[in-house]
Amino acid sequence: MPFEPPTHSVERSLRRAGARVVVGLDEVGRGAWAGPVTVGAAVTGMRKPPEGLTDSKLLTPLRREHLAPVLATWVTASAIGQASAQECDELGMTAALRLAAVRALEALPIEPDAVILDGKHNYLGGPWRVRTVIKGDQSCVCVSAASVLAKVHRDALMAELAPQYPAYGFEDNAGYPSPVHRAALEEFGPTELHRLSWAYLDALPKWSHLKRSRDADGDEQLTLGF
Repeated sequence: MPFEPPTHSVERSLRRAGARVVVGLDEVGRGAWAGPVTVGAAVTGMRKPPEGLTDSKLLTPLRREHLAPVLATWVTASAIGQASAQECDELGMTAALRLAAVRALEALPIEPDAVILDGKHNYLGGPWRVRTVIKGDQSCVCVSAASVLAKVHRDALMAELAPQYPAYGFEDNAGYPSPVHRAALEEFGPTELHRLSWAYLDALPKWSHLKRSRDADGDEQLTLGF
């Protein structure tokens, strides 16, 4: 089914309210069992976006890989921030997302006046001026760009790490649940890339003693099971 291309509508609204530099943020890796949570940041101005830009989840891997280098030169500015699996365990997902987002924002060469954040939950908070947009990765140009850049970056990172952990199939699943990933966990247990506070360990009696309790920070416990 054809999708509606993203627009600058929210950016225009923020600009009318006085923001000169608007950045879009989107995350990838929240539901993974292994690897970092990654946040992309993109400042795009009001120029016409590259053909086919939309939420990274709606694009094929090949299309994302072709689009990412185009975006890298098209955007006004972009950056990537990450929080490691250990930080996800120690902080909880909300705080880990904020840490990754702050790292992305601080890595930008320009300071934004406003942030468009994908979703309904403002995990970033102050001092930034934040506008949350449900499905912003589909409807807002700068968030779509951040979505693609973050996804391609994280997938490439997990593929680069995959040879160190050949049984887990990270080059294909990027740390998300898959039959190969599940089978490797059952046989070999979690690696240092795995999040040890996630509920998947409850289904691994041989390795469940490794599970870490998550700090009570209001996060929803992820229950992605076997």
